Amino acid sequence: MGALTVGPDRDGRVVHAVGGRIVAEAPADAVVLACADAVIEPGRVDAHTHLYSGLAPLGMPAADPPPTCFLEILERVWWRLDRALTAESLAAAAELYVAEALLLGTTSLVDHHESPNLVAGSLDVLADAIEGLGARALLCYGATERNRGPAEAAEGLAECARFVRERRSPRLRGLVGLHASFTVGDATVREAGALCRELGVPLHVHVAEDGADVVDARERGYAGPLERLLALDALPAGAILAHGVHLSREQVALADEHGWWWVHNPRSNEGNRVGFAASLDAAERVALGTDGWTADMAVERDAAVRLGVSAEEASARLGRGHALIAERFGADPTPLASGGLADLVVRGPEGVRQVVVEGELVVDGGRLVRGDLDAIRARATVEANALWQRLQPGVRT
Repeated sequence: MGALTVGPDRDGRVVHAVGGRIVAEAPADAVVLACADAVIEPGRVDAHTHLYSGLAPLGMPAADPPPTCFLEILERVWWRLDRALTAESLAAAAELYVAEALLLGTTSLVDHHESPNLVAGSLDVLADAIEGLGARALLCYGATERNRGPAEAAEGLAECARFVRERRSPRLRGLVGLHASFTVGDATVREAGALCRELGVPLHVHVAEDGADVVDARERGYAGPLERLLALDALPAGAILAHGVHLSREQVALADEHGWWWVHNPRSNEGNRVGFAASLDAAERVALGTDGWTADMAVERDAAVRLGVSAEEASARLGRGHALIAERFGADPTPLASGGLADLVVRGPEGVRQVVVEGELVVDGGRLVRGDLDAIRARATVEANALWQRLQPGVRT
């Protein structure tokens, strides 16, 4: 990775990058990116998303009959979609999502993936799209038993393990994933925790997104889903817990004690009518995600404010995504500080002008450097139309 100097911007800020990290000074022969009429900002982080949903905005058919609760939304929409994914449709979805994220100034994505009929190798499909366009990501497969029982969960955990061992790169890290505790038995939860310890990586899992998760845990004999995961030793430090809507402040506060991350997904929670994660203000380690909605983190921040988070705290949650990512890549957690990841955005009056990831220019003049957005959208449209045919009534997925 070469040397790069960005700035000075209109505020006088200059950022130097060498070898993918921010440095105090760059060599004299560094490439200079001038931006006197713009501002330099850290690249934004989407701390929980689903790349497989990238085709959904391209005409995904409505569920029939319409869902009346969260579990029906899963069963009639997202679980039908993820079973219908092929390697081609998944690649198209990921490529479109990543391309649009970069153009919005979102440089890092923490993905939680499911494709039950395409488990082995599915994380490589996502990784190819991410590395192909130059983004940064944490990836996992959300192991579940909801289609084929424990054997299905074992395949998901095996995919996580394979990816962690085989696909480490400057822009990618693997995690262990569980879909949500209500879709897996105790043995799978224990196996996930053991795999985290073996690989030295944290768990990424949905927790208490809906009250059904709480009811399930109590029926299994636990106080709730968080207590279940903790009792089964599945939550090492660094665990990424999405949602936390139906938890008390005391439960949420455990994150700071154990070194876990909560991820608030306000637009998704509102859209799915699961409630507002009011208790998350009891923890410091709270970042902001989209749960598969577009990776426009400014819109997500504004949604958090509209729904009840203070403007200061919503901005802080957006900023804390950098610390979450830095933990996994062994970098300084302070954005644009020496020793931090060289992921930044140059924002001019017209919007995002340039995006740098790992010290490399991946968006220039508001256009992708490594891809063509029109061609990506055209491929995505073809794959989306084929995917919607597989979701027609009477077609089994």
